This record gives sequence, structure tokens and C-alpha cells, in this order.
Amino acid sequence: MPELDLRAVRRLALLRQRLAGPSPSPGADGLREVLRALRCLQLDPVGVVAPSHELVLWSRVGAFERADLDRLRWEERWLFDYWAHAASIVLTEDHALHRLLMRRPPRGGAEAVWLEANAQLREHILHRLSEKGPLPTDGFQDLSTAPWESTGWTSGRNVERMLESLWIQGHVLVAGRSGRRRHWDLAERLLPRESEHPGLPDGDVVSRTAELALLALGAGRVRDIRKHFVRGRYPGLEAALTELEERGRVLRVRVARTRPDEPWYVHRDALPDLERAEAWPREPRTTLLSPFDNLLCDRERTELVWGFAFRNEMYVPRDKREFGYYVLPVLHGDRLVGRAALRVDRRTRTLNAEGVFAEEGTAGPAEAAPAVAAALTDLAGFAGADRVRFTGPVPGPWRSALGRELTVG
Repeated sequence: MPELDLRAVRRLALLRQRLAGPSPSPGADGLREVLRALRCLQLDPVGVVAPSHELVLWSRVGAFERADLDRLRWEERWLFDYWAHAASIVLTEDHALHRLLMRRPPRGGAEAVWLEANAQLREHILHRLSEKGPLPTDGFQDLSTAPWESTGWTSGRNVERMLESLWIQGHVLVAGRSGRRRHWDLAERLLPRESEHPGLPDGDVVSRTAELALLALGAGRVRDIRKHFVRGRYPGLEAALTELEERGRVLRVRVARTRPDEPWYVHRDALPDLERAEAWPREPRTTLLSPFDNLLCDRERTELVWGFAFRNEMYVPRDKREFGYYVLPVLHGDRLVGRAALRVDRRTRTLNAEGVFAEEGTAGPAEAAPAVAAALTDLAGFAGADRVRFTGPVPGPWRSALGRELTVG
């Protein structure tokens, strides 16, 4: 069984996720390349810098035309919004894989009872969309007979909850967005004909999604695969990996300084990148990553592979935050060397750096400073700002390169 070290695992992940090596073009073809490598972009409503899915693409291709992404989503329907490891943008060519969740019956208990009690609301929504769609969430009457009860923010939002249920079941999809408002329509109107075919058997879906997850991860354990791409929807994953190994599709490897009883896997198609990981680029790429970036959305794996403990502090009380509200990790070469708490003031067209922090124990933070400054100004320009202003702490080794303010362009 071949043995890798964690540095090789890091580098392989960066190459597979287009964060190392030649950058894809910022045009539509480059976006397609990145999306095929990642398979999903997590959606998040917080836009204090830019929407998360846009940040993930920017980190890999640089400034791109948002209209190109909109065309892929809303005109070509090459993409659609669905549930991957979280609410995400996914590839239409993966529709057959997502049908594993679509055809799963609703969970039992209170949810099943609520859905059955509100069949009238369900039929009303489908009928309205058939006649008038696409429609926003407030384009339907609340014909529920039993309110949706929850301890969360969805409590009492009966129409929204029914739309979410119909979305998960694949009956309706998001037809477009106006700001944060979603407009819904029948799925049969939105997906291209080539995706309207019978679903694959569950075993084939598990094998294919496992392969795609492993290709994106570079190297991964069973637990990593379970959490990536279609989190939790891998019945019989261990048996599928054994069968893929027997067919030569995946290779079992050891990773030094990890549990010996927990094997890692590398996909056959990723082996050339494993060789490239040894011949690492002399000029490291430096960028900032969304808090929901595919590279680090699995926090346990991030800490193991990168030695980088990361948590989202948006919902932590201000006086208990360690770094800030919206924190972007800083990638330099094959290490996460710091983090920056950022916020765009759109009135003054300023990207405010409320705190920049260097990661202890990473190699060469001082030499990364000019590249970090360039990444910050590039991000500011993409987010519509003209300057970067540092309003919080800055690491000593980076202070001369960052200064108090940077100008875009």
C-alpha cells in the first residue's frame, strides 16, 4: 500500500480543486472547468464581501463576469440549485445522482404528518406554478390546515416549508433569483431534456458520487467522502469503495501521522496530479477563501490535513469572537497562513479589513506579505471596492506590505 504524507494530501487537494497550477480562464469555459472539478458551490445568504459561491470561483479564476455564471444558471440551465452537502449550485449533468434524494420518501414523524395534513397547500402550489409559474414565494396563498412548527426561523412559514419539501422531492426548482428572493417553477420546465431520464440504481449512484467526491478531495477517507458533495447519502459506501478498488478505479493508500486503521483512497484519474504534487510550482499562488469554500467546508478534515482550526463566528456573540464576523482563510502555496476578517462598505467603496491574523507555525509568513496585499486588492476590486482599509490588527511581519490602506488598480 503506497504511503503519502500530509503535504502530498494538501497539494493534491489544491491541484484537484484548481487552487494550484495554471489558473483556469475567467470566462465561461473556465467556470465550467472549476465547477466540474468541485461539483457544487454552497449557497449562503451572507454577502458582507460577496456571495460565497462567487468567492469560491474568484479564488480559482480571478475576477470573472457574473453574467457568465448567470447564463450557466438561468439561461443554459447547465446548473441548478439543489441540496448537496448543503444548499448549493449543482451541475445539471449530475441530475441523475441527485435523484437519490429526490426519490427518498419524506422523513417520518412530525414532518410526514404535517405534509399529509397540508396536501391542499401542496396541490395549490403545483397548480399555481402550472398555470402562472415562475412565481416568488409570496405568490401563493397559505392554504395550510396545520401550521409548521419549528424552534428555528421557519416556524409558521408554511408556504416556504412546502416549497422546500417540493424542491427536495424534485417537483419544483428555483427558476431565478431577484436579490435574495427565489422564484419557483415546475422542474419539468427547467431541466434540459437530456437530464429527464430514469434514475440510476442506488448502487450506481453511490459509486459515481463517491468517485466524484474523491476526485474533488484528491485523497480521502470514508468519512471525508461521506461529508463531501452529497453529505449523508452514501448507503453501502464501504462496499462501493471495495468494488471500485477491485476494478482499479481507486487506489488504497496510507497517510503518515493518521490512524493506521482508517485507510485513505485516491482516484485513478488523480494519479497524474499526485506526480505533479512532487514538482510543486516555485511561484506559489496566494488567495483568500470563502468561509464555505469546498476546500475547507469539512472542519475536521481541515484541521487534520492543514493544521488549521477554523470555525464560522458569524453566530458567535461579538465579545466572544476570536477573529471576527466574516473571516476568510488566507492560502499561500500549499499552506493556510492566516485569516482576514473583511467587510465591504458599499457606500464608500471600501473593503475594511477588521483584522488580519497570521497563522502560527506556518512557513514564511513574512515573505507572503506582498502576495497577501495583492490578493486583498484583487478581492476588493471584484467586490466593487476602490481601496482596502485596515481598521484592526495586522501581523508585524505583514505590516510594511499592508500599511494602513491599499488602493485598487
